[in-house]
Amino acid sequence: MSTITAFDTSDVRFPTSVLLDGSDAMNPDPDYSAAYLRIRTDSDDGLEGHGFAFTIGRGNDIEVDAIAALSPYILGRNVEELLADMGATWRELVYDSQLRWLGPEKGIMHMAIGAVVNALWDLKAKREGKPLWLLLAEMTPEEIVALVDFRYLTDALNPEEALDILRGAVSGRDERTATLRREGYPAYTTSPGWLGYDDAKLARLCREAVEHGYQQIKLKVGANLQDDIRRMGIAREVCGPDIKIAVDANQRWGVDEAIAWMKELKRFDVAWIEEPTSPDDILGHAAIARGVAPIPVATGEHVQSRIIFKQMLQADALQVLQIDATRVAGVNENVAILLLAAKFGVRVCPHAGGVGLCEAVQHLSMFDYVAVSGSMEGRMIEYVDHLHEHFAIPVDVRAARYFPPTEPGAGYEMFEASVAEYTFPRVLEPVAP
Repeated sequence: MSTITAFDTSDVRFPTSVLLDGSDAMNPDPDYSAAYLRIRTDSDDGLEGHGFAFTIGRGNDIEVDAIAALSPYILGRNVEELLADMGATWRELVYDSQLRWLGPEKGIMHMAIGAVVNALWDLKAKREGKPLWLLLAEMTPEEIVALVDFRYLTDALNPEEALDILRGAVSGRDERTATLRREGYPAYTTSPGWLGYDDAKLARLCREAVEHGYQQIKLKVGANLQDDIRRMGIAREVCGPDIKIAVDANQRWGVDEAIAWMKELKRFDVAWIEEPTSPDDILGHAAIARGVAPIPVATGEHVQSRIIFKQMLQADALQVLQIDATRVAGVNENVAILLLAAKFGVRVCPHAGGVGLCEAVQHLSMFDYVAVSGSMEGRMIEYVDHLHEHFAIPVDVRAARYFPPTEPGAGYEMFEASVAEYTFPRVLEPVAP
Protein backbone atom coordinates (compact mmCIF):
# COMPACT_ATOMS: atom_id res chain seq x y z
CA MET A 1 0.00 0.00 0.00
CA SER A 2 1.31 3.42 -0.90
CA THR A 3 0.18 7.02 -0.64
CA ILE A 4 0.44 10.06 -2.88
CA THR A 5 2.73 12.46 -1.06
CA ALA A 6 3.36 15.31 -3.53
CA PHE A 7 1.43 17.13 -6.24
CA ASP A 8 3.91 19.55 -7.82
CA THR A 9 2.99 21.99 -10.59
CA SER A 10 5.20 24.08 -12.87
CA ASP A 11 4.56 26.83 -15.42
CA VAL A 12 6.85 25.75 -18.29
CA ARG A 13 7.14 27.97 -21.38
CA PHE A 14 9.37 27.69 -24.44
CA PRO A 15 10.11 30.84 -26.53
CA THR A 16 9.01 29.36 -29.87
CA SER A 17 7.68 32.75 -30.99
CA VAL A 18 11.25 33.92 -31.60
CA LEU A 19 11.54 31.86 -34.79
CA LEU A 20 7.78 31.89 -35.45
CA ASP A 21 7.56 28.14 -34.97
CA GLY A 22 3.87 27.30 -34.60
CA SER A 23 2.67 30.55 -36.21
CA ASP A 24 -0.69 30.51 -37.98
CA ALA A 25 -3.53 32.81 -39.00
CA MET A 26 -5.03 33.03 -35.51
CA ASN A 27 -1.92 32.46 -33.39
CA PRO A 28 0.89 34.59 -34.87
CA ASP A 29 3.37 34.31 -32.01
CA PRO A 30 2.84 31.20 -29.88
CA ASP A 31 5.17 30.25 -27.06
CA TYR A 32 4.61 26.52 -26.65
CA SER A 33 3.91 25.90 -22.98
CA ALA A 34 3.01 23.16 -20.54
CA ALA A 35 1.03 23.51 -17.33
CA TYR A 36 3.05 20.66 -15.88
CA LEU A 37 2.20 18.21 -13.10
CA ARG A 38 4.37 15.76 -11.21
CA ILE A 39 2.75 13.26 -8.80
CA ARG A 40 4.99 11.51 -6.29
CA THR A 41 4.31 8.70 -3.83
CA ASP A 42 5.95 7.09 -0.80
CA SER A 43 6.40 3.82 -2.65
CA ASP A 44 9.85 2.23 -2.59
CA ASP A 45 9.80 1.93 -6.37
CA GLY A 46 10.35 5.69 -6.74
CA LEU A 47 7.97 5.88 -9.69
CA GLU A 48 6.20 9.16 -10.47
CA GLY A 49 3.29 10.22 -12.64
CA HIS A 50 3.69 13.14 -15.06
CA GLY A 51 1.08 15.03 -17.03
CA PHE A 52 0.40 18.46 -18.48
CA ALA A 53 -2.04 20.69 -20.30
CA PHE A 54 -0.72 22.35 -23.45
CA THR A 55 -1.09 26.12 -23.94
CA ILE A 56 0.70 28.72 -26.08
CA GLY A 57 2.03 31.16 -23.48
CA ARG A 58 -0.02 33.79 -21.66
CA GLY A 59 -2.58 32.07 -19.47
CA ASN A 60 -0.43 29.03 -18.79
CA ASP A 61 -0.28 30.22 -15.17
CA ILE A 62 -4.08 30.10 -15.02
CA GLU A 63 -4.03 26.49 -16.20
CA VAL A 64 -1.36 25.68 -13.60
CA ASP A 65 -3.60 27.11 -10.88
CA ALA A 66 -6.54 25.04 -12.16
CA ILE A 67 -4.45 21.87 -11.90
CA ALA A 68 -3.31 22.86 -8.40
CA ALA A 69 -6.97 23.27 -7.38
CA LEU A 70 -7.36 19.50 -7.85
CA SER A 71 -4.64 18.57 -5.36
CA PRO A 72 -7.11 17.88 -2.49
CA TYR A 73 -8.54 15.01 -4.55
CA ILE A 74 -5.14 13.36 -4.94
CA LEU A 75 -2.82 14.21 -2.06
CA GLY A 76 -2.84 11.62 0.71
CA ARG A 77 -4.89 9.14 -1.33
CA ASN A 78 -4.17 5.44 -1.61
CA VAL A 79 -2.34 4.93 -4.91
CA GLU A 80 -3.55 1.40 -5.53
CA GLU A 81 -7.20 2.35 -5.09
CA LEU A 82 -6.94 5.32 -7.47
CA LEU A 83 -5.21 3.30 -10.18
CA ALA A 84 -7.29 0.14 -9.83
CA ASP A 85 -10.46 1.77 -11.18
CA MET A 86 -9.52 4.63 -13.48
CA GLY A 87 -13.12 4.92 -14.63
CA ALA A 88 -14.24 5.70 -11.10
CA THR A 89 -11.29 8.04 -10.56
CA TRP A 90 -12.23 9.96 -13.73
CA ARG A 91 -15.83 10.33 -12.62
CA GLU A 92 -14.82 11.54 -9.18
CA LEU A 93 -12.70 14.31 -10.67
CA VAL A 94 -15.18 15.34 -13.37
CA TYR A 95 -18.32 15.30 -11.28
CA ASP A 96 -17.38 17.62 -8.44
CA SER A 97 -20.47 19.80 -8.87
CA GLN A 98 -18.83 23.08 -7.86
CA LEU A 99 -15.77 22.69 -10.08
CA ARG A 100 -17.90 21.25 -12.89
CA TRP A 101 -19.93 24.48 -12.85
CA LEU A 102 -16.89 26.20 -14.37
CA GLY A 103 -17.38 24.20 -17.58
CA PRO A 104 -19.34 22.09 -17.42
CA GLU A 105 -16.99 19.45 -18.83
CA LYS A 106 -15.04 21.85 -20.99
CA GLY A 107 -12.46 24.58 -20.77
CA ILE A 108 -9.70 25.26 -18.31
CA MET A 109 -10.99 23.06 -15.51
CA HIS A 110 -11.67 20.12 -17.80
CA MET A 111 -8.16 20.38 -19.26
CA ALA A 112 -6.76 20.49 -15.72
CA ILE A 113 -8.59 17.26 -14.92
CA GLY A 114 -7.06 15.82 -18.08
CA ALA A 115 -3.57 16.65 -16.80
CA VAL A 116 -4.28 14.83 -13.53
CA VAL A 117 -5.88 11.83 -15.24
CA ASN A 118 -2.98 11.54 -17.67
CA ALA A 119 -0.44 11.77 -14.84
CA LEU A 120 -2.21 8.91 -13.08
CA TRP A 121 -2.18 6.85 -16.28
CA ASP A 122 1.53 7.58 -16.61
CA LEU A 123 2.06 6.27 -13.08
CA LYS A 124 -0.15 3.23 -13.72
CA ALA A 125 1.71 2.33 -16.90
CA LYS A 126 5.08 2.67 -15.18
CA ARG A 127 3.91 0.49 -12.30
CA GLU A 128 2.79 -2.19 -14.75
CA GLY A 129 6.04 -1.92 -16.70
CA LYS A 130 4.35 -1.14 -20.03
CA PRO A 131 4.00 1.75 -22.44
CA LEU A 132 0.50 3.19 -22.22
CA TRP A 133 -0.54 2.07 -25.73
CA LEU A 134 0.21 -1.55 -24.86
CA LEU A 135 -1.36 -1.34 -21.40
CA LEU A 136 -4.62 -0.15 -22.97
CA ALA A 137 -4.43 -2.54 -25.92
CA GLU A 138 -4.09 -5.55 -23.63
CA MET A 139 -7.18 -4.69 -21.60
CA THR A 140 -10.31 -6.73 -22.13
CA PRO A 141 -13.24 -5.10 -23.94
CA GLU A 142 -15.09 -4.99 -20.64
CA GLU A 143 -12.20 -3.22 -18.90
CA ILE A 144 -11.97 -0.65 -21.69
CA VAL A 145 -15.70 0.06 -21.64
CA ALA A 146 -15.51 0.56 -17.86
CA LEU A 147 -13.18 3.52 -18.47
CA VAL A 148 -15.82 5.44 -20.42
CA ASP A 149 -18.57 7.69 -19.09
CA PHE A 150 -21.51 7.08 -21.45
CA ARG A 151 -23.64 9.85 -19.99
CA TYR A 152 -24.74 12.06 -22.93
CA LEU A 153 -23.49 9.49 -25.48
CA THR A 154 -26.09 6.73 -25.56
CA ASP A 155 -28.15 8.27 -28.36
CA ALA A 156 -25.08 7.70 -30.53
CA LEU A 157 -23.09 4.97 -28.77
CA ASN A 158 -24.11 2.78 -25.84
CA PRO A 159 -21.96 0.37 -23.79
CA GLU A 160 -23.24 -2.69 -25.65
CA GLU A 161 -22.29 -1.19 -29.01
CA ALA A 162 -18.88 -0.24 -27.66
CA LEU A 163 -18.37 -3.80 -26.46
CA ASP A 164 -19.30 -5.12 -29.91
CA ILE A 165 -16.69 -2.82 -31.53
CA LEU A 166 -13.99 -3.91 -29.09
CA ARG A 167 -14.86 -7.61 -29.19
CA GLY A 168 -14.77 -7.47 -32.98
CA ALA A 169 -11.18 -6.21 -32.79
CA VAL A 170 -9.91 -8.82 -30.31
CA SER A 171 -9.04 -11.23 -33.09
CA GLY A 172 -5.88 -9.98 -34.73
CA ARG A 173 -4.59 -7.91 -31.82
CA ASP A 174 -1.32 -9.87 -31.70
CA GLU A 175 -0.79 -9.56 -35.45
CA ARG A 176 -1.47 -5.82 -35.39
CA THR A 177 0.87 -5.35 -32.45
CA ALA A 178 3.60 -7.14 -34.38
CA THR A 179 2.90 -5.02 -37.48
CA LEU A 180 3.05 -1.83 -35.44
CA ARG A 181 6.38 -2.79 -33.93
CA ARG A 182 7.80 -3.80 -37.29
CA GLU A 183 6.43 -1.06 -39.55
CA GLY A 184 5.48 1.82 -37.26
CA TYR A 185 2.48 4.14 -37.65
CA PRO A 186 2.21 6.65 -40.54
CA ALA A 187 3.09 10.29 -39.87
CA TYR A 188 2.54 13.53 -41.72
CA THR A 189 4.42 16.75 -41.00
CA THR A 190 3.43 20.37 -40.41
CA SER A 191 7.03 21.52 -39.97
CA PRO A 192 7.23 23.22 -43.42
CA GLY A 193 3.96 25.08 -43.17
CA TRP A 194 4.04 27.68 -40.39
CA LEU A 195 2.61 30.95 -41.61
CA GLY A 196 5.54 33.07 -40.42
CA TYR A 197 8.09 31.25 -42.59
CA ASP A 198 9.28 32.98 -45.76
CA ASP A 199 8.94 31.37 -49.19
CA ALA A 200 12.51 30.12 -49.32
CA LYS A 201 12.17 28.35 -45.98
CA LEU A 202 8.81 26.91 -47.03
CA ALA A 203 10.33 25.47 -50.21
CA ARG A 204 13.38 24.09 -48.39
CA LEU A 205 11.32 22.39 -45.69
CA CYS A 206 8.88 20.94 -48.23
CA ARG A 207 11.81 19.46 -50.14
CA GLU A 208 13.27 18.01 -46.94
CA ALA A 209 9.91 16.52 -45.95
CA VAL A 210 9.65 14.70 -49.26
CA GLU A 211 13.25 13.50 -48.95
CA HIS A 212 12.44 12.11 -45.49
CA GLY A 213 9.59 10.06 -46.89
CA TYR A 214 6.51 12.03 -45.85
CA GLN A 215 3.49 11.39 -48.05
CA GLN A 216 1.57 14.36 -46.62
CA ILE A 217 2.49 17.83 -45.40
CA LYS A 218 0.28 20.57 -43.97
CA LEU A 219 0.30 24.32 -44.55
CA LYS A 220 -1.27 27.03 -42.44
CA VAL A 221 -3.67 29.27 -44.35
CA GLY A 222 -6.33 31.90 -43.76
CA ALA A 223 -4.64 35.25 -43.27
CA ASN A 224 -4.41 36.41 -46.89
CA LEU A 225 -5.86 34.58 -49.89
CA GLN A 226 -3.25 35.69 -52.42
CA ASP A 227 -0.46 34.70 -50.04
CA ASP A 228 -2.10 31.30 -49.59
CA ILE A 229 -2.36 30.78 -53.34
CA ARG A 230 1.32 31.68 -53.77
CA ARG A 231 2.47 29.46 -50.91
CA MET A 232 0.34 26.52 -52.03
CA GLY A 233 1.78 26.91 -55.51
CA ILE A 234 5.32 26.75 -54.13
CA ALA A 235 4.52 23.70 -52.00
CA ARG A 236 2.81 21.86 -54.86
CA GLU A 237 5.66 22.59 -57.26
CA VAL A 238 8.28 21.36 -54.79
CA CYS A 239 6.32 18.32 -53.59
CA GLY A 240 5.01 17.24 -56.98
CA PRO A 241 1.57 15.79 -57.73
CA ASP A 242 1.79 12.66 -55.59
CA ILE A 243 2.37 14.21 -52.15
CA LYS A 244 -0.78 15.17 -50.26
CA ILE A 245 -1.05 18.73 -48.99
CA ALA A 246 -3.53 19.51 -46.21
CA VAL A 247 -4.36 23.05 -45.10
CA ASP A 248 -5.25 24.43 -41.68
CA ALA A 249 -7.10 27.73 -41.10
CA ASN A 250 -6.99 27.54 -37.28
CA GLN A 251 -10.59 28.84 -36.91
CA ARG A 252 -9.98 31.99 -38.95
CA TRP A 253 -13.12 32.00 -41.12
CA GLY A 254 -16.88 32.21 -40.95
CA VAL A 255 -18.90 29.62 -42.84
CA ASP A 256 -19.37 31.46 -46.14
CA GLU A 257 -15.80 32.72 -46.14
CA ALA A 258 -14.45 29.20 -45.59
CA ILE A 259 -16.40 27.83 -48.55
CA ALA A 260 -15.36 30.69 -50.83
CA TRP A 261 -11.69 30.52 -49.76
CA MET A 262 -11.50 26.77 -50.35
CA LYS A 263 -12.95 27.14 -53.84
CA GLU A 264 -9.82 29.16 -54.63
CA LEU A 265 -7.46 26.59 -53.07
CA LYS A 266 -9.04 23.40 -54.40
CA ARG A 267 -6.93 23.68 -57.59
CA PHE A 268 -3.98 22.47 -55.50
CA ASP A 269 -5.64 19.12 -54.72
CA VAL A 270 -6.16 19.76 -51.01
CA ALA A 271 -6.06 16.68 -48.75
CA TRP A 272 -8.26 18.30 -46.08
CA ILE A 273 -9.25 21.66 -44.63
CA GLU A 274 -8.61 21.77 -40.90
CA GLU A 275 -10.38 23.97 -38.35
CA PRO A 276 -12.12 26.16 -40.94
CA THR A 277 -14.28 27.90 -38.34
CA SER A 278 -15.11 28.02 -34.61
CA PRO A 279 -14.64 24.59 -33.02
CA ASP A 280 -18.00 25.03 -31.25
CA ASP A 281 -19.95 25.61 -34.48
CA ILE A 282 -21.26 22.13 -35.23
CA LEU A 283 -23.79 23.19 -37.87
CA GLY A 284 -21.25 25.58 -39.40
CA HIS A 285 -18.81 22.71 -39.86
CA ALA A 286 -21.57 20.63 -41.42
CA ALA A 287 -22.39 23.43 -43.88
CA ILE A 288 -18.71 23.85 -44.76
CA ALA A 289 -18.36 20.08 -45.28
CA ARG A 290 -21.23 20.18 -47.77
CA GLY A 291 -19.88 23.33 -49.41
CA VAL A 292 -16.29 22.16 -49.96
CA ALA A 293 -16.92 18.47 -50.73
CA PRO A 294 -15.16 16.33 -51.79
CA ILE A 295 -12.42 18.04 -49.74
CA PRO A 296 -12.72 16.51 -46.24
CA VAL A 297 -13.16 18.69 -43.16
CA ALA A 298 -10.80 17.90 -40.27
CA THR A 299 -11.11 19.21 -36.74
CA GLY A 300 -10.67 18.33 -33.09
CA GLU A 301 -7.71 19.98 -31.41
CA HIS A 302 -10.04 22.56 -29.81
CA VAL A 303 -13.16 20.39 -29.56
CA GLN A 304 -13.76 20.50 -25.85
CA SER A 305 -15.53 17.23 -25.05
CA ARG A 306 -16.79 13.87 -26.23
CA ILE A 307 -20.26 15.43 -26.36
CA ILE A 308 -19.33 17.93 -29.07
CA PHE A 309 -17.50 15.22 -31.01
CA LYS A 310 -20.64 13.09 -30.81
CA GLN A 311 -22.75 15.83 -32.37
CA MET A 312 -20.18 16.55 -35.09
CA LEU A 313 -20.23 12.90 -36.06
CA GLN A 314 -24.01 12.78 -36.01
CA ALA A 315 -24.17 15.87 -38.25
CA ASP A 316 -21.46 14.62 -40.67
CA ALA A 317 -19.60 17.82 -39.80
CA LEU A 318 -16.15 16.25 -39.97
CA GLN A 319 -14.57 13.54 -42.07
CA VAL A 320 -11.22 13.49 -40.27
CA LEU A 321 -11.38 13.41 -36.47
CA GLN A 322 -8.40 14.93 -34.67
CA ILE A 323 -8.11 13.93 -31.06
CA ASP A 324 -5.73 15.88 -28.85
CA ALA A 325 -3.97 14.35 -25.84
CA THR A 326 -4.56 17.33 -23.52
CA ARG A 327 -7.69 19.18 -24.68
CA VAL A 328 -10.31 16.86 -23.14
CA ALA A 329 -10.25 15.15 -19.74
CA GLY A 330 -7.44 12.75 -20.39
CA VAL A 331 -7.08 9.19 -21.61
CA ASN A 332 -10.55 8.07 -20.57
CA GLU A 333 -12.39 10.68 -22.59
CA ASN A 334 -10.16 10.09 -25.60
CA VAL A 335 -11.01 6.39 -25.43
CA ALA A 336 -14.68 7.41 -25.62
CA ILE A 337 -13.97 9.60 -28.66
CA LEU A 338 -12.06 6.80 -30.42
CA LEU A 339 -15.05 4.50 -29.88
CA LEU A 340 -17.39 7.14 -31.29
CA ALA A 341 -15.18 7.48 -34.36
CA ALA A 342 -15.20 3.72 -34.83
CA LYS A 343 -19.00 3.62 -34.55
CA PHE A 344 -19.36 6.27 -37.28
CA GLY A 345 -16.56 4.89 -39.47
CA VAL A 346 -14.54 8.11 -39.40
CA ARG A 347 -10.75 8.02 -39.57
CA VAL A 348 -8.69 9.50 -36.72
CA CYS A 349 -5.62 11.63 -37.46
CA PRO A 350 -4.54 13.22 -34.17
CA HIS A 351 -3.38 16.75 -33.58
CA ALA A 352 0.18 16.78 -32.30
CA GLY A 353 3.16 19.12 -32.50
CA GLY A 354 3.09 21.62 -29.66
CA VAL A 355 5.20 20.55 -26.73
CA GLY A 356 4.97 16.87 -25.88
CA LEU A 357 1.80 16.26 -27.87
CA CYS A 358 3.56 13.92 -30.29
CA GLU A 359 4.96 11.93 -27.36
CA ALA A 360 1.52 11.65 -25.75
CA VAL A 361 -0.97 11.16 -28.56
CA GLN A 362 0.95 8.39 -30.34
CA HIS A 363 -0.14 6.05 -27.54
CA LEU A 364 -3.80 6.71 -28.29
CA SER A 365 -3.48 6.11 -32.04
CA MET A 366 -1.53 2.92 -31.48
CA PHE A 367 -4.12 1.65 -29.00
CA ASP A 368 -6.83 2.54 -31.51
CA TYR A 369 -5.12 0.52 -34.25
CA VAL A 370 -4.52 -2.55 -32.11
CA ALA A 371 -7.74 -2.69 -30.08
CA VAL A 372 -10.46 -0.44 -31.60
CA SER A 373 -10.43 0.39 -35.32
CA GLY A 374 -7.96 -2.27 -36.41
CA SER A 375 -6.88 -0.04 -39.28
CA MET A 376 -4.15 2.41 -40.27
CA GLU A 377 -5.65 3.07 -43.71
CA GLY A 378 -5.82 6.83 -44.32
CA ARG A 379 -4.73 7.47 -40.73
CA MET A 380 -1.69 9.50 -39.74
CA ILE A 381 -0.30 11.16 -36.65
CA GLU A 382 0.85 14.75 -37.03
CA TYR A 383 4.57 15.26 -36.51
CA VAL A 384 6.41 18.51 -35.82
CA ASP A 385 10.13 18.49 -35.13
CA HIS A 386 10.09 20.75 -32.08
CA LEU A 387 11.11 20.31 -28.42
CA HIS A 388 11.41 16.51 -28.32
CA GLU A 389 14.80 16.82 -26.66
CA HIS A 390 13.10 17.87 -23.42
CA PHE A 391 11.28 14.54 -22.92
CA ALA A 392 12.47 11.45 -21.12
CA ILE A 393 10.98 9.23 -23.85
CA PRO A 394 11.08 11.26 -27.08
CA VAL A 395 9.22 10.04 -30.15
CA ASP A 396 11.00 7.63 -32.47
CA VAL A 397 10.05 8.87 -35.95
CA ARG A 398 11.92 7.27 -38.84
CA ALA A 399 11.12 7.28 -42.55
CA ALA A 400 7.91 9.20 -41.79
CA ARG A 401 6.66 6.53 -39.36
CA TYR A 402 6.14 6.62 -35.60
CA PHE A 403 7.68 3.54 -34.03
CA PRO A 404 5.96 2.47 -30.81
CA PRO A 405 7.54 3.32 -27.46
CA THR A 406 8.82 0.34 -25.50
CA GLU A 407 9.58 2.12 -22.21
CA PRO A 408 6.90 2.15 -19.48
CA GLY A 409 4.79 5.29 -19.19
CA ALA A 410 2.47 7.58 -21.10
CA GLY A 411 5.04 9.91 -22.68
CA TYR A 412 4.43 13.04 -20.60
CA GLU A 413 7.60 13.10 -18.51
CA MET A 414 10.01 15.97 -19.11
CA PHE A 415 13.58 16.12 -17.86
CA GLU A 416 13.89 17.92 -14.54
CA ALA A 417 16.57 20.17 -16.02
CA SER A 418 14.21 21.28 -18.81
CA VAL A 419 11.42 22.03 -16.36
CA ALA A 420 13.82 24.05 -14.21
CA GLU A 421 15.33 25.97 -17.14
CA TYR A 422 12.01 26.94 -18.74
CA THR A 423 9.86 27.53 -15.66
CA PHE A 424 8.23 30.93 -16.06
CA PRO A 425 8.48 33.52 -13.26
CA ARG A 426 5.38 33.55 -11.11
CA VAL A 427 5.62 37.33 -10.76
CA LEU A 428 4.24 38.31 -14.16
CA GLU A 429 4.75 41.56 -15.99
CA PRO A 430 1.60 43.35 -17.15
CA VAL A 431 0.63 42.37 -20.68
CA ALA A 432 -0.80 44.92 -23.09
CA PRO A 433 -4.20 43.91 -24.46
